Amino acid sequence: MIGLKVTTTRQRKSLLFVLFVFVLAAIVLGGRLLYLMILNARRYELMAEELHERERSIKAARGIIYDRNGVILADNAPVCTVSVINSQITDPERVIQVLCEVLELPEATVRKRVEKVSSIERIKSNVPKETADRLRSFSLDGVMVDEDYKRFYPYGSLASKVIGFTGGDNQGILGLEVKYDSVLMGTPGKILTLTTAHGTEIENAAEGRIEPINGNSLTVSLDIEIQKVAEQAANKVLEAKGANHVSLVVMNPQNGEIYAMVNVPEFDLNAPYEWNSEFAPAEGEKLSAEQTQILLNKMWRNPCISDTYEPGSTFKILTAMSALEEGEVRLTDRFFCPGYKIVEDRMIRCHKAGGHGSESFVDGIKNSCNPVFMEIGARVGAKRLLENFNKVGLLEKTGIDLPGEAGAIMHKLENIKPVELATISFGQSFQITPMQLLSAVSCVINGGKKITPHFGVKVTNQEDKVIRTFTYPVTEQVLKTETCETMKQLLEAVVHDGTGKRAYLPGFRIGGKTATSEKLPRSLNTYISSFIGFAPAENPQVLALVLIDEPEGIYYGGTIAAPVISEVFAQILPYLGIEKKYSEDELKLKNVGCLTVPELTGMTKTEVKKLLLAYEFGEIFYEGDGDIVTEQFPLPGDLVNKKSSLILYLK
Repeated sequence: MIGLKVTTTRQRKSLLFVLFVFVLAAIVLGGRLLYLMILNARRYELMAEELHERERSIKAARGIIYDRNGVILADNAPVCTVSVINSQITDPERVIQVLCEVLELPEATVRKRVEKVSSIERIKSNVPKETADRLRSFSLDGVMVDEDYKRFYPYGSLASKVIGFTGGDNQGILGLEVKYDSVLMGTPGKILTLTTAHGTEIENAAEGRIEPINGNSLTVSLDIEIQKVAEQAANKVLEAKGANHVSLVVMNPQNGEIYAMVNVPEFDLNAPYEWNSEFAPAEGEKLSAEQTQILLNKMWRNPCISDTYEPGSTFKILTAMSALEEGEVRLTDRFFCPGYKIVEDRMIRCHKAGGHGSESFVDGIKNSCNPVFMEIGARVGAKRLLENFNKVGLLEKTGIDLPGEAGAIMHKLENIKPVELATISFGQSFQITPMQLLSAVSCVINGGKKITPHFGVKVTNQEDKVIRTFTYPVTEQVLKTETCETMKQLLEAVVHDGTGKRAYLPGFRIGGKTATSEKLPRSLNTYISSFIGFAPAENPQVLALVLIDEPEGIYYGGTIAAPVISEVFAQILPYLGIEKKYSEDELKLKNVGCLTVPELTGMTKTEVKKLLLAYEFGEIFYEGDGDIVTEQFPLPGDLVNKKSSLILYLK
């Protein structure tokens, strides 16, 4: 009996324990359900929505790029992106057939993407709107056609290495497009739809939409009309001289605004992966992906800011400036040029084999005489030369608002011995970029103000309201005013009756300097012909530099580069509101007027002399020992001033 009671007691305790456990479990589960379904219901509702939401991006329109006069340089063209949602496709074979036909894609490519089990798969982007509308007409289940934008460049290749282009993701890749990417790129929008657990879109479910925010627009200093003139002149000399390429920059030396930057051959911004004439592979040549990318990078490269070169005689501007700044030379100082100068154990020659003889400092600049500049460079000395170069910013990057700018390659002070000092003085044995030369010369001719070359002017929003105006570093009076005034007069003399006289334009006061730089290695005998010019000489409003890389035949800067700037200035100076003012000397002696250059190539020297009796040319120079004209400058059809000189190359 006692044992029975003990057993019963134990059973009751076990039942009570089990009951307690069940009650406790029920309380815990009930509390958890209360927490999940009531207290934290909104959180899990949002999680469920996210699980069943499908998101499609709506690309924002990229901001427009305008030139200084409001002309569109980069715009957006409406296109579409075609995608498929695997779970919604009801007739995959029909979808594959239509996509292949309408989008002109290989079946294998389309099939792979259609049959891929994923939330959404892109088939093709940048689809023309007409093609997208045709695709919509088939009403295919699971095929999505979304609005999109493609960058469009109205002027094709014009200023291609400056403007740059964008990739498929609408991000800038080159030039201004990448430099101002944060300004131009907007914020994408979204389309949100609800699906079942299997990924099928729920019919009649509310569709969420977050509208995109379009990018802001950019106004730059580039002037499309000046760019056209400069590019036309560059292409003309490129073809006439069979050069590798030609670079030409036009800027305002007072504030650093760049009106034109040409690097021909350019490439088509609307097809940036198609080769231009300079870098196109040989027919049948197969390139690896790495080789292709290297060539594309070279084609896209902007030599005006990314390539360094020995400037040659244009650099004499800065040597002369340094000598005047330090008081080491006067205009009346006399020099003697026998055609060379001995520096230590080296004989360094002048470009004129017989020498210039006795000459003043002014004559030395007009004649671009190397011995004169070696002498004044030695007077100033390496330390003070570098200090003056640094004043005008030559030893640092210009800060131009384009990516990929290179810096100068200059000797360290301790490595500049007498030979290096001599060669630096006339622009050899070191390298700078064309943009660095323009920036430094700007300081010399604008009164001593160091400016920053640039393109960006202002940013406007969708309502055309200015939200930002760009400012750039300016350092006032880094040079003496007297130095700058003297240099302007000297450089005007170079054009008036020195090596740069082929840049002369009646009615306009033009200053400038020629250069013929021998490329490395010297044994190849290849050259860069260049000319830097500015106008009006008394108060420069425009500064231009042209570089002709490896011209064939005649290669002297004064002969083939100076006329390029003359041609550009003849068109853009009136456009910029700079009026002609003829001097009495021009009216009396220069016989103001123009004539069209006749075709003389292929003619004999005798035939040429007979024909030219009907033309009012000035001096006629014959180069070579032959009797047949194979090349001429100015070129046939050029409009030149009466009394202009004519150079004929004979073979």
